[in-house]
Amino acid sequence: MSRPIEDYGVIGDLQTMALVGRDGSIDWLCLPRFDSAACFAALLGTEHHGFWRLAPAAGGGCTSRRYRGDTLILETEWRTPEGAVRVIDTMPVRDGAADVVRVVEGLSGRVPMRCELRLRFDYGHIVPWVRHRGARLSAIAGPDAVWLDTPVEVHGHGMTTTAEFEVSAGDRVPFILTHHPSHESAPARRDAEAALTRTEQFWTGWISRCTYRGEWRDAVCRSLVTLKGLTYAPTGAMVAAATTSLPETIGGSRNWDYRYCWLRDATYTLQALLGTGYTAEAAAWRDWLLRAVAGDPADVQIMYAIDGTRRLPEYEVDWLPGYQGSAPVRVGNGAAGQFQLDVWGEVLDGLHLARETGLTTLEQGWDMQQAMLEFLEGNWQRPDKSLWEIRGPDQQFVHSKVLAWAGMDRAVRAVEEFGLEGPVERWRSVRDQIHQEVCREGFDPDRGTFTQHYGSAGVDAALLLIPQVGFLPWDDERVVGTVEAVQRELTQDGLVLRYRTEHGVDGLPGEEGTFLLCSFWLADALHGIGRTGQARDLFERLLSLRNDLGLLSEEYDAATGRHLGNMPQAFSHLGLVNTARHLGSVPT
Repeated sequence: MSRPIEDYGVIGDLQTMALVGRDGSIDWLCLPRFDSAACFAALLGTEHHGFWRLAPAAGGGCTSRRYRGDTLILETEWRTPEGAVRVIDTMPVRDGAADVVRVVEGLSGRVPMRCELRLRFDYGHIVPWVRHRGARLSAIAGPDAVWLDTPVEVHGHGMTTTAEFEVSAGDRVPFILTHHPSHESAPARRDAEAALTRTEQFWTGWISRCTYRGEWRDAVCRSLVTLKGLTYAPTGAMVAAATTSLPETIGGSRNWDYRYCWLRDATYTLQALLGTGYTAEAAAWRDWLLRAVAGDPADVQIMYAIDGTRRLPEYEVDWLPGYQGSAPVRVGNGAAGQFQLDVWGEVLDGLHLARETGLTTLEQGWDMQQAMLEFLEGNWQRPDKSLWEIRGPDQQFVHSKVLAWAGMDRAVRAVEEFGLEGPVERWRSVRDQIHQEVCREGFDPDRGTFTQHYGSAGVDAALLLIPQVGFLPWDDERVVGTVEAVQRELTQDGLVLRYRTEHGVDGLPGEEGTFLLCSFWLADALHGIGRTGQARDLFERLLSLRNDLGLLSEEYDAATGRHLGNMPQAFSHLGLVNTARHLGSVPT
């Protein structure tokens, strides 16, 4: 498939998410959960690998599309010579089985329509056995069964289920696809109109709890709805993205599986949720975090599956050619086994934020945090892979050390501010030792900037977080110099790269696009050092990069105007929400 990444919208049921193209085709859907195998995988291959198109028979992209208010109900419209038609797509919040509900609505004239459904389980590999059971169609392979309910007569043709019909003004023709375990009896039939009503009520009620009243509220609400859509309701975990292996450069090999939950997201997620009134979601995320890291602190991973599973073996799906030939397609993520020092600091910082905001009782998880501090105290001097998960040699990354400092600092503050018990003098001594070493080994006085790692000639966008975590104040000349160095050395067309890949630190071939979260970090940093006009200009530029539905992927290629990386990206939307709060919030 050659459709641009930004051409996709998403629908979801808080357990998985589907990508819907401008041509009415669902090209990506994993069932029954985010990290399950895809039954529609055309996004990473061809139509042979599974899709579901519902559109005018003449084909082509839509005339317009939008979300219905602040919901995940997608409305796609076509204006054709024969008339106008709308396809309404949603996935109702699950009350048992997973459903995809599609309703074709006639707006004017009489429009010929075509449905093409090609189910392919196991990432496009398995062709199911399809049968008609009365007015229903079932497709079964191994543990998976999918049922299609529609009043339209469907036919099998060329390993594809098709239907041709016409709609006039006022007609509403439903299609409901339901996933169910194959060993269980057929699921009950769903009512499409009732499902739409229930879904709209859910999202309208959910967004009504948003307390953000500052500038850019529409953009913030859309990002919050997207983040909620990326949340796995049974556990409260939030996946980094709904897809795997969308490339960081077209044709490149930097293609990773992001359908998991990263501990490094903890503080940013809590800031965004707590700062916009979503205390229940923040508490669910905190609870997932506490469960995930429970056990020996030495065994803490950087990421987990949405249910807390630790083993995420990485393998290549060699029958998929990749998005626009960007191979390999990967399932699982080998970075789960990396040592990334910053993770301990991220978790401790996030739990401290929860304590400060009253989300966590004073003692909740404190024993576990003390065990993490003991591990951090004995291991902060180790080189690591950094938050960017490099696949080259371990280094003494400055950001990792700064987050180790943050972890010790939060421990000291827990004792000083909340009266919790612990060896505060020892923690204070370790905190000061880390600070002194970073300022000595990680700062280049000739260039006036902190560096990516000790002895490095390059900078890293993560250095923008040094003042955010309190390591140094915003007005410190070393902070200002670092912000200026990032702006000077890591920007392309005003947007920020994570680091210069040509320096070879990550051990991977090729390049990548500008990283949207890092660009939001730069906006925050510019505001922090008093250059608010520049910060607002950059933020407005970032808002303009969203697709027509308000969605962001991981990266952006300024030369081509294309989105890159997995989609939609939680980090990008978290960055948008938090930067809007910094620049535009008003008292509520």
